[in-house]
Amino acid sequence: MVISRMYIIVAIVVLLVLCAVVFFMRKNKKREEFTLLTGIAFVFIIAGILFGGDSRWLSYGLMGIGVVVAVIDVVVKKRKMKNVKKLKKVKRKK
Repeated sequence: MVISRMYIIVAIVVLLVLCAVVFFMRKNKKREEFTLLTGIAFVFIIAGILFGGDSRWLSYGLMGIGVVVAVIDVVVKKRKMKNVKKLKKVKRKK
């Protein structure tokens, strides 16, 4: 097997193990649904992994787009949480 394919296989296995750990650790906690941006980021990253052998520019580009979209999603969620906390403070003062 080519070394690059081995790296891809190892990355996929590590990703699956991490997903399983998160799934079992958060079993009893309140679940949040995935946002649209989270799904889009996940699709771009998986597409980048799958197209790894065809063109490095294509695969790195797709993974880069996925990471940027994921960061945007985190920023949007943080801002939303800050606004919710501010609204709760205002309601408590009244």
